[in-house]
Amino acid sequence: MSEKYKIQDSRQLYFVSFATVNWIDVFTRRLYNDVFVDSLRYCQQHKGLEIYAWCLMTNHAHLIISSEADNLSHILRDLKRHTAKTLLRALEENQQESRREWMLWMFERAGRRNAHNTKYQFWQQENHPIELHSNELRRQRLHYLHQNPVVAGFVDAPEDFLYSSARNYAGRPGLIEVLFID
Repeated sequence: MSEKYKIQDSRQLYFVSFATVNWIDVFTRRLYNDVFVDSLRYCQQHKGLEIYAWCLMTNHAHLIISSEADNLSHILRDLKRHTAKTLLRALEENQQESRREWMLWMFERAGRRNAHNTKYQFWQQENHPIELHSNELRRQRLHYLHQNPVVAGFVDAPEDFLYSSARNYAGRPGLIEVLFID
């Protein structure tokens, strides 16, 4: 992996994106979205994750994050590992999920192609962290992140999307407490 896409200093702000394997639209049901949100909260409360912005789309997530307390790479690894295990279990147990067999087959197929997995692979391995070293870059990535649901046609205004920090930035209650980028 190139040095360009590595977290060098956990205390700096990073824009991070990661997606499900094959861009599978898992996050179309509140049950699955809430697993992701709960995992973010857990990492905030117990691992030192500092969240400045976030957005969960149907098949990927964007975060602007840092950490004073821990290695940010390890927090991301743990977040992805925990959400993968919990979401796969939820898929296996959800008899009402119309796409259950297909999704599990796709995750298992991806898992067989990766020697690091025992059965399934849920997330793509890369995170592509980009250090946000300037105010202009921070504003640009924050705007991009919050505009994602608008560009996708889910909402007309960023703050109307439930699974995003755009609500916080608009002065509305959000699902996750965030630190603000000036």
